[in-house]
Amino acid sequence: MRFLLTIGVVICTAYTTYAQRTIDPYHYSIEKNIRVAKGAVVSAHPLASEVGAMILEQGGNAVDAAIATQLALAVVYPGAGNIGGGGFLVGHLKNGKNIAIDYREKAPAKASRNMYLDSAGNAITQLSLDGHLAAGVPGTVAGLFASMKYARLPFKKLIAPAIELAAKGYVITAAEARDLNEAKEQFIRLNTAPTAFVREEPWKGGDTLFQPELAHTLALIRDKGAAGFYQGETAANIVAEMKRGNGIITLADLKNYQAKERQAVAFPYKKYTIVTMPLPSSGGICLQQLMGMVENYPIAKWGFHSPEAVQLMIEAERRAYADRANFLGDPDFVKVPVKRLTDKKYLASRMQDFVPGKAGSSEITKAGVFPESEETTHLSIIDAEGNAIAVTTTLNGHYGSRTVVGGSGFLLNNEMDDFSVKPGVPNMYGLVGNEANAIAPHKRMLSSMTPTLVLEKNQVLYSLGTPGGSTIITSVFQTLMNTLEFGLTAEEAINKPKFHHQWLPDQVMVENDFPESTIRALEQMGYKITKRGAIGRSEIIKRDPKTKQLEASGDHRGDDSAAGY
Repeated sequence: MRFLLTIGVVICTAYTTYAQRTIDPYHYSIEKNIRVAKGAVVSAHPLASEVGAMILEQGGNAVDAAIATQLALAVVYPGAGNIGGGGFLVGHLKNGKNIAIDYREKAPAKASRNMYLDSAGNAITQLSLDGHLAAGVPGTVAGLFASMKYARLPFKKLIAPAIELAAKGYVITAAEARDLNEAKEQFIRLNTAPTAFVREEPWKGGDTLFQPELAHTLALIRDKGAAGFYQGETAANIVAEMKRGNGIITLADLKNYQAKERQAVAFPYKKYTIVTMPLPSSGGICLQQLMGMVENYPIAKWGFHSPEAVQLMIEAERRAYADRANFLGDPDFVKVPVKRLTDKKYLASRMQDFVPGKAGSSEITKAGVFPESEETTHLSIIDAEGNAIAVTTTLNGHYGSRTVVGGSGFLLNNEMDDFSVKPGVPNMYGLVGNEANAIAPHKRMLSSMTPTLVLEKNQVLYSLGTPGGSTIITSVFQTLMNTLEFGLTAEEAINKPKFHHQWLPDQVMVENDFPESTIRALEQMGYKITKRGAIGRSEIIKRDPKTKQLEASGDHRGDDSAAGY
């Protein structure tokens, strides 16, 4: 599908209601998979990808495009794109610098360790999932402005397409209509004011979604910067919404929120350097553990989806997730033995009880783990200058807490569910957490989001990532193995069937189209296999180190699309 954009205006036959304009049209390649010469963007929605490509075309760098794409996703991908949630940005700049920006949500000041327990000490997990009390202090807007120090274009230019999409509307697909209809009851039950997502008649593909309140909120951010969200009218609307729905976010929580620039995780894997996110993302440490545990095995020789290779990766996943549960949390609150967990001798010792051809046991590998929901979104960008960005953001659940801020038109997250509501108690996914991830005021909840870059000789080779909650880490791990070891193309690497093991429950989840021969071989080894639907929605861009040509691919599991020029 091909799209056109004019400055600040998106024009496409499938998604907008505007009359076509002919002033300064820009032409882009936008499909599931593209090959382009200069810059590429891949995200969960074609309009957002095209906005990013437009910004690159207009002289912006990868950071500019990442900011604009995130803002567009906040409009056209309300299930996970957001200004009411948070995320992580990992980047490699043309000057060789790696960056990592943490804008994960934080617990409000009034949050407490036992806030989701009843008088008998039993967990009431629904409180951490639905409605106002489930929301952490949003970090996305602060993260966008923290990213601006590496951008080139003025913020007003970057936010303009999102404002126009919210104000003038965009045409939704049948899948988007289905999602809105399925969430209607929850939107009605969990909101104190009318929302743009609910109407009397069912939504259908081809309808136009207008979000005037969101457009106004975005305009306040355009005009007043971060203060247009964390102070003034929008902040007052958030606090008023909290009061109507018994939430606990205050004006002080909003005013005091700050994004944090952290030191990116960078570690060697054979001839490559992997650059990814540090804590409070568990992804960077776990990814380093996973790749360290398999590095010395002849996995490439065994081959893609071979029983031998899959078993090795499963057992590495079991051990990494056990450590995740035992040790990981917000580094500003808990001391995490990062060096020990990623030491090569330690990783070798973790695999000493690995027996080829025989399933391991999570009863022996003791620990616990707490994941996040699978409704997250990722975007990857590489520009013509060699700057590369990987961003993963989330509201946590699909449409977050399903609570829209009255008068401001954006959804709040339900990220408090990513804390351990009660150490040792399984959450809605049957998984448990521990003390390191217990709730505390101002603390960031542990995440699995793993935006990742691959460098070769300090030049960007890949930008990749995925949504998928606790499956994020294993999906990124598999994508890296698929490309670096098994020689798959970028498109194949993200679209081939995936598998996942997360320590508890002690089972291997595989997508429905996973090879039956490998499933039977694993079952004979003693593994319990559970089939399931799609795992994640990965995005990837590969940069050819010789020609500099970009190959960008969006996951076939969704509407994900790549745009470039």
